[in-house]
Amino acid sequence: MALGKNYDGQDCSLASALEVIGERWTLLVVRDAMYGVRRFADFQAHLDIPKAVLSQRLSALVAAGLLERRRYQDAPPRDEYVLTPVGRELWIPVLSLGQWGERHLAGKGPRRLFHHAPCDTRLDAVSFCATCRRSVPIEEVEVRPGPGLCDDTRRDQVSLALRKPHRLLAPILTR
Repeated sequence: MALGKNYDGQDCSLASALEVIGERWTLLVVRDAMYGVRRFADFQAHLDIPKAVLSQRLSALVAAGLLERRRYQDAPPRDEYVLTPVGRELWIPVLSLGQWGERHLAGKGPRRLFHHAPCDTRLDAVSFCATCRRSVPIEEVEVRPGPGLCDDTRRDQVSLALRKPHRLLAPILTR
């Protein structure tokens, strides 16, 4: 359940941000969009999220300007969802939260490793490349399977695609 919209006497940017991204499933939808998931059926299969909830989350993310809906087929009409520049700004918070979870909640090591694609250096929790000595934008990041992914038995097309190195934002096309 999201926070209430009425913050009597408060001026809190974090509370405002949580109104957009704080509901259950929302950051996972954003994460999958970063991985390159674009189609409703692929989000639904990879996240195991109820269709009604996914539809609501995608609509809310479009309304908030984090995702853009693009038509990819006219008959029947079908849309895909692509991160906007505003949505891409969530890269470092999503990366940091995921790596925090890997350090404190994962028993078998990281499930995903993130590398600076041009120089092959593993990134830290704030997307900093030690080789290039700079913060790396999402467009230059490659996700790779980590040691914690060893017993993944998921068979959906997104999970299968992410078992190989994949450039973030590059579409994962499953059909």
